[in-house]
Amino acid sequence: MILYDYWRSSSAWRVRIALHLKGIAFERRVVNIGPGSSDQYGPEFKALNPLSQVPVLIPEPGARPLTQSMAILAYLEERFPTPALLPADAWLRARTRQLAEMVNAGIQPFQNLPGLTRLKELGVDATAWAREFNARGLAALEAASQETEGRFLVGDAVSLADVYLIPQLYAARRWSVDLAPYPTLLRVESACASLPAFAAAHADAQSDAVRAP
Repeated sequence: MILYDYWRSSSAWRVRIALHLKGIAFERRVVNIGPGSSDQYGPEFKALNPLSQVPVLIPEPGARPLTQSMAILAYLEERFPTPALLPADAWLRARTRQLAEMVNAGIQPFQNLPGLTRLKELGVDATAWAREFNARGLAALEAASQETEGRFLVGDAVSLADVYLIPQLYAARRWSVDLAPYPTLLRVESACASLPAFAAAHADAQSDAVRAP
């Protein structure tokens, strides 16, 4: 498998976690989507993803590309069902997706670089904007997880919800969000950090990682 990736992309990070958890060998191809870079807007990459975003997964040579972390993770779950990232119980499966979507749709889009760049052009304090939506979303996630939390967000096994949580907490720290009000999320983060798959997928462990603000 080939993963078009950027070290600090929350969406791509989620896919790295799942690939490592499932023991799937993959080749990283770095696409620099950082400030000042135009890599993602070149015609070659745009042909893979018209939205010019990572991640992009090529499942096998000659295969059609897959984009969007939720779609990629669903594909991996169906093709490589062990270890499962969704519980067997139907309600818990739906609740796991709910928690993941709270991050995917309710937090992460409000901190994407193109959006923040446009806000700055309009005279809006983009940092305060990102901080506010991170805090608001994490508070909701902390509350929603109380009904299902165990060692992880949904019981005692890693699930899709944890895959979405970990990159988001990293991003929240970038925006100087006070995480003290979210003890459940921090406890789950610590449990995930002890697992080799999460360590291997961590942003700071990637070959293109830089110490940038």
